[in-house]
Amino acid sequence: MAITLAEEIMLLCLDDESGVPEQRRAAGWAAAGGILLELVLAGRASVEGKYLKLTDRTPTGERLLDDRMALLDAWLRGREKRRVTEWLKRERGKAGDAAVESLCARGVLAEQQHRALGLFPTRRYPEADGAPERELRQRLQAVVLDGATPDERTAGLIALIHAAKLHRLACPDVPRKQVADRMAEIASGQWAAESVRAAIRDMQAVMAAVAVAGSVTAGS
Repeated sequence: MAITLAEEIMLLCLDDESGVPEQRRAAGWAAAGGILLELVLAGRASVEGKYLKLTDRTPTGERLLDDRMALLDAWLRGREKRRVTEWLKRERGKAGDAAVESLCARGVLAEQQHRALGLFPTRRYPEADGAPERELRQRLQAVVLDGATPDERTAGLIALIHAAKLHRLACPDVPRKQVADRMAEIASGQWAAESVRAAIRDMQAVMAAVAVAGSVTAGS
């Protein structure tokens, strides 16, 4: 399998030289949504209304997806289905790290350990192979800026980027409104089955609610 949606999201969010993630929280949400969307596209999970269900436990052959699917299976055990929002909230702090680890295993990123102020251990993930990110950005430019018709996975990736408001990281040299308007158009299109679009809509709703809660907290 090609690099997964979650891995592509993290490639966009990691600084190429320092390997430090930008917009880490939003990237975590998008990576969690990316893994879920990949499982839906692969026919392993489905979204029925606001609920998530595992429909096929056959391994995909992609370790990142299969590891998260095993966790999803354990989480759902004893219950027929649970809310998509619950799973995304559970995964948002873990999915990005899992995707970065997978990129390191592929040789796309290199893990470097440092000590901040000589005391606190930290990790950075500079790019070791720039080809996957170049291909990714060329594909996004073709669809978002040049008007090409996206395939299903690219449309899903763009919908995730739009939901997480990662427009600047995806197209850094283009006015945000121009990028956001085009991504909104793609996200609302008929590019996949309703169950897939439902998964995206649920993630958008969760992220919007979190953003509102954050602004209320900040203003109180």
